[in-house]
Amino acid sequence: MLPYSTQLIDEEDINAVIEILRSSHLTQGPKVEAFENAIADYVNAQNCVVFNSATSALHAAYSVCGITQNDEVVTTPISFVATSNMIIALGGKPVFCDVKYDGNIDETRIEELITSHTKAIVPVDFAGKPVAIDAINALAKKHRLLVIEDASHALGSSVGTRKIGSNADMTIFSFHAIKPITTGEGGAVVTNDAEFARKLRLFRSHGIIKKQLWNSDMVSLGHNYRMSEFAAALGLSQLHKLEKFIDTREQIARYYDTRFSEHKLFSTLSIDSSERSARHLYPLLLNPELHCVKEDIFTELHEKGIGVQVHYKPIYQNSFYKEHYGEIRLPNAEHFYRSELSIPCHQKMTLEDACMVADTVLDMMEKYAYRGCTF
Repeated sequence: MLPYSTQLIDEEDINAVIEILRSSHLTQGPKVEAFENAIADYVNAQNCVVFNSATSALHAAYSVCGITQNDEVVTTPISFVATSNMIIALGGKPVFCDVKYDGNIDETRIEELITSHTKAIVPVDFAGKPVAIDAINALAKKHRLLVIEDASHALGSSVGTRKIGSNADMTIFSFHAIKPITTGEGGAVVTNDAEFARKLRLFRSHGIIKKQLWNSDMVSLGHNYRMSEFAAALGLSQLHKLEKFIDTREQIARYYDTRFSEHKLFSTLSIDSSERSARHLYPLLLNPELHCVKEDIFTELHEKGIGVQVHYKPIYQNSFYKEHYGEIRLPNAEHFYRSELSIPCHQKMTLEDACMVADTVLDMMEKYAYRGCTF
């Protein structure tokens, strides 16, 4: 099975981890700080704080900016549930904004959702395609809100000369196995705010500061969200290859763009010439006449060894959200969910793999075209 995304681990990565396993410190050693400094340098941010998962990073970012009971956060429903779950974990309420055709939050619809209870805006760079961050920042400044960018898909993405990670009050990255680089599990918050960084480091380590000798003091509520030394060593090794990884994904994506150009049954995401996407996903957007056979297409592609996936069911359609927030309807988000199908695009692929995927996808679409949905 050719997966829609996967990690690429080489001998350099393995040796980096083995070196730590043979060292004196498996946790709370120097490698974590080295990884943090490298991430901060790469995205041109002043501070980076790494965590044992991107979910932990989200929880920490929301907590240190003061999201609490009855606060509202405007965010997108087209994301993994962690983006909004961690708002709820702190007593806040996610307010879902509809999306555009590319799956990113519709910045023109955010302002109508802002109330006196709104604390922050949390956009997601879907598939690695940058959100309209300048417009979002302008709204946040107008209403005195924070912008916390969930860039779990987007390490290496950029807008013009600005890498994602330097454009928001805080930005979250994920180092899950299938993300642009991996530490197995892992995440990070980058920020230019020194006070946020100080609080983030406290939050990830029980809220404890060391004073002198054996003496320490717990000064705030925190958790054990620390990243291990061997995870950081893997991340640092992977980071050195990130540009090569993205170049490979871009080559695959551009090949697909050529093969799928102006297809009558589906479309693809358009990346502006001023933007760079990490290409975490390569989504196909099926036309409505294929929505009713999407499950058949999905199943048959898997049977042919093409590991497609769907990203994402709108968060508010999950049972937990229905029980707590009632029925929500956002037409663009629901249309996007019915349309989206992610096909393989990752750094382990060759152009021959991409050719096989494209040939199979095109044959499949034609096969099911005659079964068009009725409305």
